[in-house]
Formats: sequence, C-alpha cells, structure tokens
Amino acid sequence: MSISLILVIKQGFSQTFSPETILISTPYGNMKLKLFNETPKHRDNFLKLVKEHFYDSLLFHRVIEGFMIQGGDPDSKHAEPAKLLGDGDLKYTIPAEFIPTLCHKKGMLCAARNGDDVNPEKASSAAQFYIVQGKVRTEEDLISFEKRINKPIIAKIKEEILNKTENADLKEKIAIAKKEQNNDSLMVYFKTVNKLVEDEYAKTPHYTFPPEHKTIYKTIGGTPHLDSQYTIFGEVIEGLEVIDKIATVGKNKDDRPLIDIRMTILTIDQK
Repeated sequence: MSISLILVIKQGFSQTFSPETILISTPYGNMKLKLFNETPKHRDNFLKLVKEHFYDSLLFHRVIEGFMIQGGDPDSKHAEPAKLLGDGDLKYTIPAEFIPTLCHKKGMLCAARNGDDVNPEKASSAAQFYIVQGKVRTEEDLISFEKRINKPIIAKIKEEILNKTENADLKEKIAIAKKEQNNDSLMVYFKTVNKLVEDEYAKTPHYTFPPEHKTIYKTIGGTPHLDSQYTIFGEVIEGLEVIDKIATVGKNKDDRPLIDIRMTILTIDQK
C-alpha cells in the first residue's frame, strides 16, 4: 500500500496498533496486517491462534468479489473439493467490540459471526474472519445503506403510523387491497405510507455515517452496511492487491474458490 493511501486512511481513524505485525501468506501474495488495541479481546484471541499455528493450511473458503474474502473455518484444512464450508468453529465466541471510529473500508480485518436470529448479541466467531474488499460508493449508495442499517427503526415507525387513529382508513384500504390482490391500489397506498415514514424518519434519531467515513467509502471503498454489525479488529497495511487477486478467482455456487487458496499466518518483527 502506498504511503499516500496510508495517510488518507489515518485521517479518518484514531485507533492504535498493537506492536505485532501479522503476515498472511497465500498463493496470490502476502498481506501484512496490524491489530487494533481498541479491540483487545479480538486482538488477543487472534494472536493466540496465530502463535499456535491454528490457521496454517486453512482455506479462504468464501470469496465474493466487491464484498470480502473469508477464511478460518477449521473444517477447511482437509475439506474435499466443493464441500460446503463455513460452519466450522471453536467452542467459544468473542463478545462484540464495536468501535465507532472504525468502518468497513477496504483492507479491514473483521470477525465473522452467526446471524442475528441466533446471535442477537452479535458475538464473533472465535476463528473465522474476513478481509474487506468492497467497492467505491456514491452518496446515494450511502443513504441507502444508512436505511438498511436503520431498518428496525423504519419498521417501527411504519407500524406506529399505521396504528394511528387518523390512519385507520388507510390501514383498512391496504388490508382490502391485499385481500383482493389489487397491486395498483397497493402501490398508491404504500406511496402514501412511505411518504409519512420518510417524514417521520427524518425527525427520528438514527444512525448516519460520520463525514470521515463517507469520504473513505467514496474514495477507498468498502462495505458500509456492515458497520456496527460486525467487529473490526485490524487492517491490511501492505498487500491490498492480494485481496483483489483472491476476490476475482473462479468459484462455485457457494462462493468457494474452485482451486483451494490456503493460508499461512504468523507474526513477524516489524522495525
């Protein structure tokens, strides 16, 4: 990574690095990473596993171009070709450590986890991680992603609006139109509802991307909708091009690369 890129990144964050440098070696090149002191539980767990050589010969088993590359499933070491991976883990999780100053920009090292339906605390996998590739975003993209993050708030606003006494007639018309499968009428009614929701949403406290994060997403790129949803605990400081190389490999319907991409991870002295 160029010095100029590092300077741009540093302007958006106030995190500090742990002294260790992580080296991830792959058939497509090497990546050097630093871990954040602000996420000590994830930092210490990752360092422990690296020093135990846990990750050696595991696969990047899930690759989605424009999104991320994921690895660390212990079941991947001896997995048969095309075997579905992603469910393997250790017998514990790591409590979420969300840091508001961090965002999912390209190169961020993040913890994978089970979905909210079985994991409402958003606790992290002990072993599986992903590295963000993402893409450059527009202002319109970021507005859309904010609404995606605020989906529970929007749903609550919509429910409250439809339950208001003054909107009883509108609610009844929607119910009738649904029963009669009158899509034209539903479109008209939902347009009215959506306008009411938009007006109330604008007045309701909700998550918005900080200006410095917006700048990063519009220039370096990333995956904005994962902010405050998955723990970020490190970043690539050298070898961003390796992410792009891995992200573009051929893969099957489950996003597993057709040719195994094995990793070796160790700590190195960085002077």
